[in-house]
Amino acid sequence: MTPATMGEMWTTVGSTIASFMFMWAIVRQYFPYELQHFLEKYTRNLISYAYPYIQISIHEFGGDRLKRSEVYEAVEAYLSANSSTSAKRLKAEMGVESSNLVLSMDDYERVDDEFRHIKVRWALSLTSSSMQPMPYYREAQQEKRYYRLTFHKRYREIITNSYLDHVVKEGKSIRVRNRQRKLYTNSPGYKWPSYKQTMWSHIVFEHPATFDTLAMEPQKKQDIIEDLLNFSKSKDYYAKIGKAWKRGYLLHGPPGTGKSTMIAAMANLLGYDIYDLELTAVKDNTELRKLFIETTSKSIIVIEDIDCSLDLTGQRKKKKSDKSSEDDETAKKNLPIKEPKEESSSSKVTLSGLLNFIDGLWSACGGERLIVFTTNYIEKLDPALIRRGRMDKHIKLSYCSFEAFKVLAKNYMNLDTHPMFDTIHQLMDEANITPADVAENLMPKFPMESAEARLLNLIRALEEAKEEATRLKANEEQKDELAKEETTGLKANEEQKDELAKEETTQSQDS
Repeated sequence: MTPATMGEMWTTVGSTIASFMFMWAIVRQYFPYELQHFLEKYTRNLISYAYPYIQISIHEFGGDRLKRSEVYEAVEAYLSANSSTSAKRLKAEMGVESSNLVLSMDDYERVDDEFRHIKVRWALSLTSSSMQPMPYYREAQQEKRYYRLTFHKRYREIITNSYLDHVVKEGKSIRVRNRQRKLYTNSPGYKWPSYKQTMWSHIVFEHPATFDTLAMEPQKKQDIIEDLLNFSKSKDYYAKIGKAWKRGYLLHGPPGTGKSTMIAAMANLLGYDIYDLELTAVKDNTELRKLFIETTSKSIIVIEDIDCSLDLTGQRKKKKSDKSSEDDETAKKNLPIKEPKEESSSSKVTLSGLLNFIDGLWSACGGERLIVFTTNYIEKLDPALIRRGRMDKHIKLSYCSFEAFKVLAKNYMNLDTHPMFDTIHQLMDEANITPADVAENLMPKFPMESAEARLLNLIRALEEAKEEATRLKANEEQKDELAKEETTGLKANEEQKDELAKEETTQSQDS
């Protein structure tokens, strides 16, 4: 028998396919539905024995059809990095809550991925829905997008147990890195019932501060960076020791030493949102708890100037006997008795409520949170508020050192060294000046102001600070001398009175 030509082979294949389609049409038209279902079921089973690949579909919308699937969004983010380099058809979109342009696979596009030397294929498919579209959800109702993952059946266990978890984890991490970070503040409680009002209002967080530009000693700065990074990677460790995944920071020091800038640098280092909690706007402890529940993970909860927030810092309330003795002492000195100050706010947040907010049962709701307090006067804070376990790390931000000055000189003038630096170094050892004051003197007051002029301004400010410190020290010494003289005079008077009393006693005895 002579071999068939290519044309004859294609003719045979075509006629075979046509015959099969004709038979299938007859089956669908004349066979009962139950028999058709039976044939389809066993046909699929028969094909599955010969077809070695498994497919997993991940749909964009879940059963409620109103909210996008978190798994779908994670896969979309994961594939965006791979598809931008290998896919031929891409779509460019501005990501939700993101300021970056995101490139992702277009509809019906395919990309390949590799995991542990196993090759898999992702495809983005789109089907139309026959459901009647609803207002506000037209796109979700009419179009059904889904990712289809195809892999060989011999890798079923690795793909289902490891690869999918890897995709979701990496996708969520990419979404966090690409998201637009926010600065939140709490809205007053009376606005919450409003339809459009929430407990927190926000703006985009765009503060440029980083640890590179922070005026601080390098060793101290590095210690804080390592502590923050270690915290962000310690989810499993916190779970192992049975502790909520949170950490407290207390920033204390004189005004102008960079406490707020430090918080911005922490947020930029870790990529966290910031919740700036205003306690005076919180009605009571219950409202404080609700605010905490509404915060998200990967966030920094900040209470600035905690020593000025309501009447919950400082020492415990004094006993009535102590208060009455103070009033008696004041009356003896003929001084007006101070009336107790009225509450500046209607807030009923208590110290106990704040302690539970930081370290109570509710603090374990969610994870990966930093709680930061700032204060200018650490001695005014109640010891229970700042103990280890609540405020785990105490960071003192003091006056500007010479190392911190060099960071500011690099930032403001791009100078690493200058002949005037020696004079500035000597003056900084003798006078206290805050980083904010140093930065103000290094800031150009008019265009093209020279570096020498700005350094001279700083030297004058340091000399004035030195003179002021000398004057204050002299005044203190003078006050101490006067106090000593007064004490000596009082002691001499007492001795003189004792001598007179002894003489009177002697004379009375002689008489």
